[in-house]
Amino acid sequence: MNYQAPYKDMQWLVAQAYQQQGLNNVDALEGFDPELANAVMEEAAKFASGVLAPLNGVGDTQGCRFQNGYDHKGKVITPDGWKDAYQQFAESGWIGLALPEEYGGQGLPKYIAQPVNEMWLSANLAFVMFQALAQGGSEILQAFASESIQQRYLPKIVTGEWTIAMALTEPNAGSDLGALNTKAIPQADGTYKIKGQKIYITYGEHDLTDNIAHLVLARTPDAPAGSRGISLFIVPKYQVADDGTLGAFNDVRCTGIEHKLGLHGSPTCSISYGDDDACVGELVGELNQGLMAMFVLMNEARLSCGLQGVALGELGYQRAVEYAKERTQGSNEQGERVAIIEHADVKRMLLDMRSETFALRALGYQIAAQIDATEASHDTLKKNRVALLTPIFKAFATERANVMAGQVVQVYGGMGFVEETGVAQILRDARITTIYEGTTGIQARDLVFRKVRADKGVTLTLLLDEMRDLATTFVSDNALSAMAKDTLQTVNTLGALLNTHLLSEECDPTSLSAISVPFLEAMGILCCAWQLFNVLAYTQTQGHHDDAYMQNVKALTVFYGAYRLPAAMAALKTVEQAGAGLSQYEF
Repeated sequence: MNYQAPYKDMQWLVAQAYQQQGLNNVDALEGFDPELANAVMEEAAKFASGVLAPLNGVGDTQGCRFQNGYDHKGKVITPDGWKDAYQQFAESGWIGLALPEEYGGQGLPKYIAQPVNEMWLSANLAFVMFQALAQGGSEILQAFASESIQQRYLPKIVTGEWTIAMALTEPNAGSDLGALNTKAIPQADGTYKIKGQKIYITYGEHDLTDNIAHLVLARTPDAPAGSRGISLFIVPKYQVADDGTLGAFNDVRCTGIEHKLGLHGSPTCSISYGDDDACVGELVGELNQGLMAMFVLMNEARLSCGLQGVALGELGYQRAVEYAKERTQGSNEQGERVAIIEHADVKRMLLDMRSETFALRALGYQIAAQIDATEASHDTLKKNRVALLTPIFKAFATERANVMAGQVVQVYGGMGFVEETGVAQILRDARITTIYEGTTGIQARDLVFRKVRADKGVTLTLLLDEMRDLATTFVSDNALSAMAKDTLQTVNTLGALLNTHLLSEECDPTSLSAISVPFLEAMGILCCAWQLFNVLAYTQTQGHHDDAYMQNVKALTVFYGAYRLPAAMAALKTVEQAGAGLSQYEF
């Protein structure tokens, strides 16, 4: 089965986010309205289903190949069809969709780019891993790089003539970036000699473009210890002259690619910089301020990861519902043989996938629109809201994608466990999403310590107030009354725990770390309930011409309230018992 973009969902949720975030009143976005968004989505949907989706299985079965040639540069060959698809992707302007026109991009706002990116991620996640890198890397260069670097690199990256790679992780320095050892030795001409090894570099080497610009974290000889001494450098595979033309090989060697559980079509590379002491890099931003710059890309990547969870959930749901309609197994109460979609438990799994994907899509689109609104108004409240929701979206959407991928295999039964149906690929591809760009545990700690405790719960309290007000409007709705009351109870319980535990000085950091993931889970579930209510409330004010569609959305909301919302209270019960058992058990 081929992927088909859920255009009706996307169209409605994009229009909703545009209206609710006040983008219709932003002068800088005049002309970038939902009508334009619909036109862009229509074209993107054709490309996703017509070009990218047919290559998804090819990338999985073939994978990438590593060749260490006579020149010892290390060559990576991508799967069949990758190069042609990349050329089409770049020439169509999709790489620079939300990047500035002055560098060859289309300059569209993020709220339009969000559904388009979801399509790419559903259609062929392994292929488009470079997309978030191009977006985030370009934003880094715009914000921190010198004019010279911007002029030489950005037009090539934005148009897809070159790609960009993020080189953070080292063999002995994973999430603890303060422990990295890659060296940057200053030269008389203002450049730096780069020397060290990096691993887990997505598209760090490939055959799609002539050059690859590596953003490398390294430390100078006199840098302070730890994360305070990290600087960021741009290190091209081939040196770049002042006029932007390519020069000599820059001593950037791929030493191998990882053999992975999933994402076989995306090369994950080990790179050695400066084996012959001839690797030249240029400083991006200020010395010892590399993490500040890199966080721009990391935040972009984390939002992309959350969207990957949505995209894989959608892909899995489409596969599962199609199979459930075709697969005959068992009988109904009348003794008639039926398709398995007639069985209540299969319906339960399908609705679980559908409701969660729909709610998380709505959340992701709202975040994208909030970013647009923040960039236009510099509204601190909106900026803080985005910062609060980012770790929730990244971690919760990807955790649920793994659960949903398992449900897809379960719907297929034994056929889901064999490779010929293709759904095992979803399970394998999804697994990494909770790990890269910051594990679920790291996102949860970020949420608790940097987003909640750091501002004394102000941003979270405002969010809970909004959730409470919205749920209250549905208490008198017969179908949704139970969910509304449960939502209010959950919000109030979380608000109380905010004071007694999360913000309390009596709750030690170790105990808070231990319950940070359950707390994030409760927040993720609440955010989904909030967004489902939000869609229904928006429909009541705006109207909708498709009554059957909105009836289904209401049914999804009722289902979510009964089957998923109670898990939030269970998670909060764990939060209430912060640290229980941890100090007593000896490993």
